[in-house]
Amino acid sequence: MLRRIPDLWLFLSVAFGLSWFFSLPVWFTDARIGEPLFFLVALTMMFTPALGVLAVRARDRRLGRPGTTWREWAGRTGLRLGERRGRTFALIALGWFGVPVLVIVSIMLSAALGLLSVDLQGLSLLRESLAAPAAGPLPADSSVLLAVQLAAMVLIAPLINSIPAFGEEWGWRGWLLPRLAPLGTWRALLASGVIWGVWHFPLTLRGYNYPDLGAWAAPMFVVLCVTFGALLGWLRLYSGSVWPAVVGHGSLNASGGLIMLVGDAAEPPVLALAGITGLVGCVLLAVVSAMLFKSRPVEVPVPVASPAARSEGEENRWPTTATGDR
Repeated sequence: MLRRIPDLWLFLSVAFGLSWFFSLPVWFTDARIGEPLFFLVALTMMFTPALGVLAVRARDRRLGRPGTTWREWAGRTGLRLGERRGRTFALIALGWFGVPVLVIVSIMLSAALGLLSVDLQGLSLLRESLAAPAAGPLPADSSVLLAVQLAAMVLIAPLINSIPAFGEEWGWRGWLLPRLAPLGTWRALLASGVIWGVWHFPLTLRGYNYPDLGAWAAPMFVVLCVTFGALLGWLRLYSGSVWPAVVGHGSLNASGGLIMLVGDAAEPPVLALAGITGLVGCVLLAVVSAMLFKSRPVEVPVPVASPAARSEGEENRWPTTATGDR
């Protein structure tokens, strides 16, 4: 029976099935967003796409299909550094430091549009999050405290966050995006982004990332996944490696909360509108992604079916890198 399951559906079944299984504690308890249980569930879920990739490889090896050695599989799913290592390392740096720049730009745009009130002097929202009295002193001078937080967000946290981010990126950009190549580049990016967003439903239906929206956080997060997924997709395709996308994903998870550090407690941010996760950020990510695809065109490599896969009506192999400059 396992032989008859197409690789795409096997991957999705494992990734989605396990994500819902691991999230059951937040549905059958009173766990709230921000509590340790919610964090642990979210962290565990991030590895389910990687488990989906491993399930497909295990099935292919069981069926005796060619191209399932670890070296071949690593190349097909972007675990290697691509044909041009210098480019890949440059894109890793771009994902690491460029994403926080986009986070800052989104905050500036939100403030300029009147959608966000910032408090850089008193850091009142940060003060509130630390449960400090509104009139009490901060642990340090506000400028120093903000600088320390920014340094940690940019220099340290992206590397730490890249570990769980790999669990997602190896699945979404490493395996799934090339697997959707027959749809065409933009349709593949759109489809993979939507799938990525829907995969978050076990948490976003509980208001994760947008607590004020309740269950409406789910479709809002799909929009973010499509726009940010396009940027991560470009990093994956232009480098031929999944590692720039891994680091870019980890960098967003590290710096995305900056808006909660600089916001004004008197007028808390509306996360669905302001910042990198809001509509302002989604538009910014869409524009940046479109500019990258325009200036440095890439395409999703079209899979090449192995004889065994063709006999079963599946496409199972694809080139290891993107097409590069055109």
